[in-house]
Amino acid sequence: MTGATQDEMLLELRALVPEASNCVRILDQTELPWRVRERRLDSLDAVVEAIRTLAVRGAPLIGAAAAFGCALALSRAARADDGVLAQALATLAATRPTAVNLQWALARMAARLRPLPPSARAEAAWAEAQAILDEDAASCAAIGRHGLALLLECGGSGHDRRPLQIMTHCNAGWLATAAYGTALAPVYAAHARGVDMHVWVSETRPRNQGLLTAWELARAGVAHTLVADSAAGWLLATGQVDIVLVGADRIATNGDVANKIGTYLKALAAGDRGVPFCVAAPIATIDWACTHGDAIPIEARDGDELRWQSSAEGPVRVAGADTAVANPAFDITPARLVTAIISERGIARAARLAADLAAWRPGDGPARGGHGPGG
Repeated sequence: MTGATQDEMLLELRALVPEASNCVRILDQTELPWRVRERRLDSLDAVVEAIRTLAVRGAPLIGAAAAFGCALALSRAARADDGVLAQALATLAATRPTAVNLQWALARMAARLRPLPPSARAEAAWAEAQAILDEDAASCAAIGRHGLALLLECGGSGHDRRPLQIMTHCNAGWLATAAYGTALAPVYAAHARGVDMHVWVSETRPRNQGLLTAWELARAGVAHTLVADSAAGWLLATGQVDIVLVGADRIATNGDVANKIGTYLKALAAGDRGVPFCVAAPIATIDWACTHGDAIPIEARDGDELRWQSSAEGPVRVAGADTAVANPAFDITPARLVTAIISERGIARAARLAADLAAWRPGDGPARGGHGPGG
């Protein structure tokens, strides 16, 4: 895709596509990168199962999927009354606890639908879910533009030095959003600009979402290398990384960031070596009711995610069934380790992180547009 514009890229890069027949089509991310398989979700239960099993993943895409799940629940109900709406919202809210975009999207749906008579809710719900999806795509494109400027600050001209060396964690690309991605949006913008660069892709165990990033980058023609999570510190220590660029699942108002487990370790190593550690996420990822990272709930997932690993041939057991496992899905990177946060509104810098975030705060009611990725 070298030389392609972002608008041209958008034509291909979609992980969730609404269909006129009141269903949504997704790429099943539990099958990637081994197989590309689409699934049709045509009910609330189907959307809930897809979110819980990570067939749909990434904070922004989870929010959009939940909005369509609400719309599907109302369209399938004999009467879209308050009870049906409340049940749909509660069921979807229980699927993933850490990514704030899920709660944000459901709050936005509730605010739009509750004042309406039951007869008008199904159509309005579908339109609102589509608006959430479209606004997220626009937010990601804007993040790409702002993040490109940040990459160029790190020396990404591609003319007078080695390729710009970027390190990622998890997957915060178009698979995790409505389009482009968050952390990968600046990468795609730089690639379209012709910037000479290379991406270090952490495997991101235990679900190996880094393999999704590698799959995305290969399709886009972006130079990259997959590395074990434990190799990241050495790459940073030996000067092989110019910038670490990650997404977020929730951001506290002081700038603390929740993201896929292992992010904190990269932030520590980057801070020790003076390498910029930057977070890309839409404003909807900021939890305005959360003042610090200690208040962010951390999802504990099933231990079998560690006891088994996926492969092209199917699941492979790597630990005994009786092996004790702790499987936190996210960790918290404190604001003191964050160099910048990139949103659709611009760049919040370390020296005034909390103040810049406060300036992005929307007015009363659910914010319009935005998100943040993860897994």
